[in-house]
Amino acid sequence: MKLFELTNYLESLAPISSQESYDNSGLIVGDPAMDVTGALVSLDCIESVIDEAIEKNCNVVIAHHPILFKGLKRLSGSNYVQRTILKAIKNDVALYAIHTNLDNYRFGVNAEIGKRIGLDNIQILAPKHNVLTKLVVYVPDDYVANVMNALFEEGAGSIGNYGEVSFSTSGTGTFVPGEGANPFIGKEGERENSLETKVEVLVSKHTLNSVVRAMKDAHPYEEVAYEVYPILNENNFEGAGMIGMLSEPMPTKDFLKHIKDTFNCGVIRHTDLISENIQTVAYCGGAGSFLLRKAISKKADIYITGDYKYHEFFDADRQIIIADIGHYESEQYTSHLLEGILTKKFPKFAVHLTEVNTNPINYF
Repeated sequence: MKLFELTNYLESLAPISSQESYDNSGLIVGDPAMDVTGALVSLDCIESVIDEAIEKNCNVVIAHHPILFKGLKRLSGSNYVQRTILKAIKNDVALYAIHTNLDNYRFGVNAEIGKRIGLDNIQILAPKHNVLTKLVVYVPDDYVANVMNALFEEGAGSIGNYGEVSFSTSGTGTFVPGEGANPFIGKEGERENSLETKVEVLVSKHTLNSVVRAMKDAHPYEEVAYEVYPILNENNFEGAGMIGMLSEPMPTKDFLKHIKDTFNCGVIRHTDLISENIQTVAYCGGAGSFLLRKAISKKADIYITGDYKYHEFFDADRQIIIADIGHYESEQYTSHLLEGILTKKFPKFAVHLTEVNTNPINYF
């Protein structure tokens, strides 16, 4: 298998364009056309992970966190980032990162966390706005099925758990083929009346270009009449953090013990336990303090994340419990998620889960 086949599949689920502006997801080192012998999946990409990949005959490392966030001015091996990249290049190991685009994916990092906690009715905590478009195209009646099939095959017409969603209206289109035109129907210089169907579908901005190309390829007209409109609605299936419910309320201290056991936490830093029981749980893998107001507005009993700073704990203001379980601890199962995704799609391809604990933090 070629590397681009692997990365194209991952990006069909978590498009690069859905990453946050500060991020650096995607192929960091490697030739997209290279043959892949095996993939090693890890939360982080450090030197010991490259060593493990070489030992296991894996020439691609797929990590959640990018080894490169900022540009490099030199590659002299003066720090762990440079040493990791140099070792990967010397040993023909490709490096691929799938970071905030996987965070924003509805079946991504946070969905895995919710599953581990045991939550029901999981929804995205902070859905993204302005990530959808509406595509409108006018199609001669006899070709509607062909064009709609092409649209749906490229992922158009998806709303949540529903696929192939569209709306159609019938009407009459008119046009006059000009000099040099090669019309599908009609004659040069004469007005043509054509029975047409107006087809409307929602399209993710991430796939708009490929959807439009597929639509044009399937459309019989030389010049296709179509329109693209921005949709400002929330997309409830893309965004940051998640919120869900326990099937039954759980005593707060019992719930914290459940979290500590599930995520192997060295410690949980938390605000005052203002609630006797926990049922509504908001959370975000990694560093998620920016979502606290959302969690409070959704009436969550507790907000679980990592990397909380001292002064940020005051922001709970006795409206919610903040539980900082650690960055690594909250995201550690991302590797298992990626292993499962790739193994299901490519059952005959060698996917290995790292055995290296990359957590740089220890507890005494």
